[in-house]
Amino acid sequence: MKTKDSVLVDGKPVSFYTIVNVNGMSCDITNFGAKVIRLYAPDRNNKFDDVVLGFDTLKEVMEQEEYYGAVCGRFANRIKDGKFYIDGKEYKLAINNGTNALHGGVDAFNTKVWDVVVVEESKIVLSLLSPDGEEGYPGNLKVTVTYELTKENELSIHYEATTDKPTVMGLTNHSYFNLKGAGNGTVKDHVLQLNAGFVTILDESFAPTGEIRPVEGTAFDFREPVVVGERIDDEVYVPGWGIDNNWCINKEQYGDCALAGYVYEPVSGRKMEVITTMPGVQIYTANWVEKQIGKEGKIYDRQDAICLEAQGFPNSPNVPFFPSPVLRPGQKYDEWCIYKFSVE
Repeated sequence: MKTKDSVLVDGKPVSFYTIVNVNGMSCDITNFGAKVIRLYAPDRNNKFDDVVLGFDTLKEVMEQEEYYGAVCGRFANRIKDGKFYIDGKEYKLAINNGTNALHGGVDAFNTKVWDVVVVEESKIVLSLLSPDGEEGYPGNLKVTVTYELTKENELSIHYEATTDKPTVMGLTNHSYFNLKGAGNGTVKDHVLQLNAGFVTILDESFAPTGEIRPVEGTAFDFREPVVVGERIDDEVYVPGWGIDNNWCINKEQYGDCALAGYVYEPVSGRKMEVITTMPGVQIYTANWVEKQIGKEGKIYDRQDAICLEAQGFPNSPNVPFFPSPVLRPGQKYDEWCIYKFSVE
């Protein structure tokens, strides 16, 4: 269902679209940045709350925090020094995060008007053509993202892409979750568990060095449930700010669809599992959000949300033994991220 709020951007219509499932869950998507704007999920008393940060109007969505709910690409997370090589040829990218390229660059997928291909009651399909050379990336890239609310209370995200030149590819959804409801305080009281025995280690620019380190005996160990507030200010992160790291999901082989982990909020009883074909999951605790006015006039602040971003390993274009992000002509990028909601 298309909502009444609609504007033109570069001659293309931008709107909110609402999808629903048979259990009463609903999700608002906009084709600006393929963003998740609202996501209503039930608590243990079947009370529905909107559990993602965002804004009420399209104007705010386009002018304020650019990553809330967005599809990040062509390559999510950081590429060190904004450059990489394919088949011996160097490619230089737009630098937009210190010395690194972040989330696809300055004018990346999160700022684009996506084409609306299909709108059904529980599903929306969006597509985008990223031209050769955009933000420094090679190849004309055709991308499709499908959002679906299933009868199992899953927000299923299916990413597909093809290219006409070798390129690097890695998408994620950057929704900021608070299972108490967006704007209802900190996520320090949420419980986090990750199906991950290893973590990628960062350099001073927050790009992975290439080292993969066991989590055992460290503050990176979330293999058993941990209250987020017990770890969020540990010295291995950025004390006083929070977590922003990539974990390596336990899998028998790359491409398997597996549980990355879950987050649970004990008062509401809401639990959100993340199931994905991606090799990594970035945990980010809204470290750079500073007293921002969001939906319904509520204030969003640092550590008031948690992102569980299923993704390829950051900086993998420059680390040969990381799972390869290279996509070649004739191949298909085909990845899934499923946010599954339940109550306990």
